[in-house]
Amino acid sequence: MVEKIIAVPAEHEKNVFGQFDQFVKKIERSLNVTVISRDGTTKVLGSEASVNLALGIISNLMELSRRGNTITEQNVNYAISLSYENKESSLVEMDNDCICHTINGKPIKPKTLGQKQYVDAIRKKMIVFGIGPAGTGKTYLAMAMAITAFKNDEVSRIIMTRPAIEAGEKLGFLPGDLQSKVDPYLRPLYDALYQIMGPESFQKNMEKGLIEVAPLAYMRGRTLDNAFIILDEAQNTTPAQMKMFLTRIGFGSKVIITGDQTQKDLPFDAQSGLDVAVKVLHKVDDIRFCKLTSQDVVRHPLVQKIVNAYEDYEARQADKDAKAQSARRAERRQKYRSEI
Repeated sequence: MVEKIIAVPAEHEKNVFGQFDQFVKKIERSLNVTVISRDGTTKVLGSEASVNLALGIISNLMELSRRGNTITEQNVNYAISLSYENKESSLVEMDNDCICHTINGKPIKPKTLGQKQYVDAIRKKMIVFGIGPAGTGKTYLAMAMAITAFKNDEVSRIIMTRPAIEAGEKLGFLPGDLQSKVDPYLRPLYDALYQIMGPESFQKNMEKGLIEVAPLAYMRGRTLDNAFIILDEAQNTTPAQMKMFLTRIGFGSKVIITGDQTQKDLPFDAQSGLDVAVKVLHKVDDIRFCKLTSQDVVRHPLVQKIVNAYEDYEARQADKDAKAQSARRAERRQKYRSEI
């Protein structure tokens, strides 16, 4: 057993250690170390490898705190997972990449390596597919990149669209005119715009036609030049809709397509346009597919556990179905031989 010391200034101690030392306790449990803090000095005891990992995590969390960040459980969980891959420094590197600020001055930054790769791909490629489970920041980061490009005059307008697919509730029974009926389906896009741009700026640009939020059906027949275009919930498109959308793209435009392949609201026997696009376009230059995973979930930690639980369940079901199908084939072969 070895013992090493790290200085944690009093002004950062509560932020780094968490309320009631919950973050330190998580580090202790995960790495099998003991952390003792007194008078601004922190001792870490355990095996040399574990102590070094713990010191690296605490050091990186302290650097985030120095930069004005409020340390969250997600930060700690991700720092621990990165430490197993010897990538602790990536946490601080990601903090250097500020996309923009919300109307309240809060910086928007990638919080995981998957998100960082996604943001870098958006900067470099003309078309980017962001594919992954709920809570991975696919739409929000795309929105932040779109607003930044718009403010920097890299594009002249922002167009956001999603298929107005019925997810159990019938569209025709919603009150109001057509726009009122589709607005609930587009609400997540409005929410992100309000948060980043502010309602006044958003409304002003909407009235000028510089920002457009519309159902996917409204895209047919158009050519979209010099625009930042976001297609959200792409798993609910049909192959024909996806092809129609991708062929709308004009000169000077950038396109982000986001979706979760595990949350389709299409009829049971319908094929998803997102699934087809992944197969058809994976070798096309200037198109990048970014696969985000449960490790990139930045919502409440419980969301990550839910995603993992569903992934495990679906893997078991797929394995069970494969075995059942194999057994049926074997039974048919046996029956065929007996008949001969």
